[in-house]
Amino acid sequence: MAKGVMFAVAGSGKTTTLIERLTLDQRALIITYTENNYAHLQRSIIRKFGFVPPNITLFTYFGFLNGFCYRPQLELALGSRGLNFRTPPAHTRTFARTQMEYYKDGKGYLFHNRLAKLLQVKGTVPRLIARVERFYDQLFVDEVQDFAGHDFDLLLALMPAQVDILLVGDFYQHTFDTSRDGPTNRTLHDNIQRYERRFSDAGVQVDKETLSHSWRCGTTVCDFITTHLQINIGSHRDDETAIIPVITQDHADAIHADPEVVKLLYQESYKYGCHAFNWGASKGMDHFQDVCVVLSDRNWKLYLRGTFEGLPAQTRNKLYVACSRARGNLYLVHEKYFRTFKAT
Repeated sequence: MAKGVMFAVAGSGKTTTLIERLTLDQRALIITYTENNYAHLQRSIIRKFGFVPPNITLFTYFGFLNGFCYRPQLELALGSRGLNFRTPPAHTRTFARTQMEYYKDGKGYLFHNRLAKLLQVKGTVPRLIARVERFYDQLFVDEVQDFAGHDFDLLLALMPAQVDILLVGDFYQHTFDTSRDGPTNRTLHDNIQRYERRFSDAGVQVDKETLSHSWRCGTTVCDFITTHLQINIGSHRDDETAIIPVITQDHADAIHADPEVVKLLYQESYKYGCHAFNWGASKGMDHFQDVCVVLSDRNWKLYLRGTFEGLPAQTRNKLYVACSRARGNLYLVHEKYFRTFKAT
């Protein structure tokens, strides 16, 4: 059985790669994390087949974890009222990993970030593998870079399943975590070489070439990302677009008023009274042409210096997500020109 992970760049066709492997005679399980990508995958499946075929199952990660893994295996024995997505209280860390108080709150809800650990502690992994093998021929995982904490360990524990497995993701689009729990895999995304080795050590073949070039971004935007963010990304396109600094209030006013140009801000985009999203929340969105990225004073100075070196990894990754939404031109503007639009 083929087992591989493809490390991709933004706009390189991760979804297309998965959808092309779907057929009407192979039973496929697809798992993704964010709601944006779930909706995007669902639309892509319907576009290919005209409907969602019964042999194809699409899950959000926690839908898979709770509905496919926990409930059939442990619900009758342990019971629960659903998932608690809040951080577990600090005192629960004192409980032994064999105690249910470590995994369940006082109202009977399971802590989402410890459910994967509970499945492992209860010895369900061999049965989970058997369930995957029984019901499916293929296992696809999208947004694999967002698996963290105990969830990453459970994912690797499923790799011995005798089905075809393909994981896809972009290491530098790691802007969210499925979950965190103390020191568990806390440094997982600190080093890409160590990250890749976790997969290869689990018997998963690492492919860094197939999805190394973007269909979405032109050469100009790709070169900007490579040079300024130190994230290597090539382009399949041979046309050139433009990187346009916005350096006057009049230009910023025109950009703000233009509904064809999406505005991407670090946070609180809803306060600016225009077509806007937060940097991180734009991940998975693929339909923008021209994009305007609003930079803080510090980030604007780094842009003028020619490199964003020194940014925290999560901030750099979110900025990469924002810049790589552009199919056309990429506008960059200092936040001072947008302050007048912000609702107080």
